[in-house]
Amino acid sequence: MILEVAILDVKQGMETDFEASFALAQSIISSMDGYVSHELQRCIENRSRYILLVQWETLSDHTEGFRGSDEYREWKRLLHHFYDPFPTVEHFHSVYSTETITS
Repeated sequence: MILEVAILDVKQGMETDFEASFALAQSIISSMDGYVSHELQRCIENRSRYILLVQWETLSDHTEGFRGSDEYREWKRLLHHFYDPFPTVEHFHSVYSTETITS
């Protein structure tokens, strides 16, 4: 399992429009091969900052499958104009979690 982490800095004053566009766009990502789950969280201290967490089965499901798809072009059209600066996206794999603790 791979966790995609993106810090999204939305242009001030566009947060409501971004959230409405994301509500549409999330159906795109959730329909992709290798998609597991996602969540979008809004920062308390900086109301224009969000974090997007997406779980993928493999790294290539995101970097090749999703980003190389026609659906990604629609995702970009819906969301990319909201960001300043453009987000850095990183990928993580689990080292420890509460799910791996056994008695």
